[in-house]
Amino acid sequence: MPKALITTVPFADKNRQPLDLLEQVGIDYVINPLGRKLNADELAEMVSGFDVLIAGTEPITEKVMANADRLKLISRVGIGLDNVDLLAAERRGIQVSYTPDAPAAAVSELTIGLMLTLLRSIHLSNTRMHEGGWYRFFGRRLSEVTIGIIGAGRIGGGVIRGLAGFGVRHILLNDVRGHPLARSLEEASGVTIDLVDREVIYQRADIISLHIPLTAHTRNMIRKAQLLKMKPDALLLNCARGGLINEHDLVEVMETGHLSGVAIDVFEREPYFGPLAQIERCVLTAHMGSMSIDCRMRMEIEATEEAVRCLTGQALQALVPSQEYDVQREGL
Repeated sequence: MPKALITTVPFADKNRQPLDLLEQVGIDYVINPLGRKLNADELAEMVSGFDVLIAGTEPITEKVMANADRLKLISRVGIGLDNVDLLAAERRGIQVSYTPDAPAAAVSELTIGLMLTLLRSIHLSNTRMHEGGWYRFFGRRLSEVTIGIIGAGRIGGGVIRGLAGFGVRHILLNDVRGHPLARSLEEASGVTIDLVDREVIYQRADIISLHIPLTAHTRNMIRKAQLLKMKPDALLLNCARGGLINEHDLVEVMETGHLSGVAIDVFEREPYFGPLAQIERCVLTAHMGSMSIDCRMRMEIEATEEAVRCLTGQALQALVPSQEYDVQREGL
């Protein structure tokens, strides 16, 4: 009987349809027995004897795959691939698929929600109220500030389209795909987009939001030097990948009073228990960008459908494109 190891958690928590899909075709499955994100050693101990891995953000390394004697497919629940050693999978003939479209709407909405939270000091007012205080904070509106977006793929583009509904009419954008992408986003959103270098965004934007993958080239992209180029009252958001911002440098800079606020949903190590949690101006969420019921279920179903296709001899429909493998090759 074919077997699937489900490592992402939660899984089928709101709807058991993904489990029904596996059961209907006779695929045996095991759901992560630890109920939390696994490390590489833990996953390496579990993976032997399974044909498919329905995976989350745990590290799927060369060591893990060396222990995966039957593994045919890594079906990623989500879009990020920095946790998967694609080149090791390629060498071992293990296919990799993902669900790139499913989480985009939820992450885009959370990003805009965090922008509003920071702009209006909702987090600070909430804390004061729970402490028995009453203080009304002055804030700013989205349409009245300069917003810089770094990366305008599915999620960054969704943020831009969403911001148009708040009356935003001008955005600074940095994206490697250049003018054709900027022009298509202008047409879709009605927002005027200036394609600029990252340095311009660091220096001019009141809100800076990151929407790029974690690669060898983007790891620690924002360090102390970049943070200090930002306006003293700038707001910085990362709902993309932990590791884009150097967390040690961010703590050091924020402790000086620089930056009005930061919102982070992703961390270098998760769960996160670091010093950012002691800084009141930081809004921290537990990697929950995709955790709307509809988007999470779509991700789980799509990843499970791909696992079923693999184990029933059907053609796969969501294989990771060759460009993603090239990104890891270039980072060597």
